[in-house]
Amino acid sequence: MKKTLALIQMNVVAGDVEHNYKHVVELLDEAMQSIPDIIVLPETWNTGFHPSEDLPNLADPDGERTKALFSTYAKDHNVNIVAGSVSVLKHDQVFNTSYAFNREGRVVGEYSKMHGFTPAKEDKYFAGGTHVGHFELDSIPCSTVICYDIRFPEVVRMAALPGTELLFVPAQWPTMRLRHWQVLNEVRAIENQLFLCAVNGCGAVGRVQSTGHSALFDPWGTNLLEMDTTEGVGIVEIDLSAVEDIRNKINIFRDRKPELYTL
Repeated sequence: MKKTLALIQMNVVAGDVEHNYKHVVELLDEAMQSIPDIIVLPETWNTGFHPSEDLPNLADPDGERTKALFSTYAKDHNVNIVAGSVSVLKHDQVFNTSYAFNREGRVVGEYSKMHGFTPAKEDKYFAGGTHVGHFELDSIPCSTVICYDIRFPEVVRMAALPGTELLFVPAQWPTMRLRHWQVLNEVRAIENQLFLCAVNGCGAVGRVQSTGHSALFDPWGTNLLEMDTTEGVGIVEIDLSAVEDIRNKINIFRDRKPELYTL
């Protein structure tokens, strides 16, 4: 089964919610020119990666604005959308939450980032999620983790275990750690034998610049696409048969010994 993905590498303006919601529609329209099966966005594109006291006022209450926008867009354009992540206000707490929408506009996936990036005090301003989520897009088993989560192989393996074939990693990863971004995504694709779609921002918050370099890795670790540092839409086709191929040849999931993986 072959599918075309559109990776939206967005220059997010920190704190300017109205601009970001307007601009994201412009980028969705640009992506649709290639008639993709799945469109993917970066992390916290509504507010920017903007841990601050203002965050509760900027966040989307219960994700309602985000869900209304993408539900309608997905249905009207017959496209699946992994809407990166947005700052969402739930029960007086702000979560870094990803929503996935199928072609009918239904929310089929929801995941809140587990690991707050403590050097940026993300853990002080965002509440953490408590579980991974799994969903299907066009019958493809999928899952999502967000940015800093990729440094934790345990959570990525939990996301992969139910047979996930396509993992999404929306992020706002900085230029100073570009090499980590490239290596960690490649390794997670190899060790979990899946396609990994990593979509990064390219805007700046103060002196911190998101590095771009959104990428798509296949289950063998081959880099099928790597963007540069500028805003734009990357288009790539994947062949899901590669997942079955590698898992038949090197079946790590069959050969696991979880009963031994204890301290």
